[in-house]
Amino acid sequence: MNAPKRADIKVGQHVSVVMKQHQATGELTEGIVERILTNSATHPHGIKVRLVGGQVGRVKEIHG
Repeated sequence: MNAPKRADIKVGQHVSVVMKQHQATGELTEGIVERILTNSATHPHGIKVRLVGGQVGRVKEIHG
């Protein structure tokens, strides 16, 4: 599975992320993007975002 590109992610979008403490298990956390933290267009582990509520993780899925 390829991680989404930065251009595909918008503030206010519903996404699933893997937070740092869940990288080993791959547990996903769903939320709404508050801010995009990664500056580069792509990242091999996913674009890092802050969700509404303060959780930070790397985007694995974008929900319609």
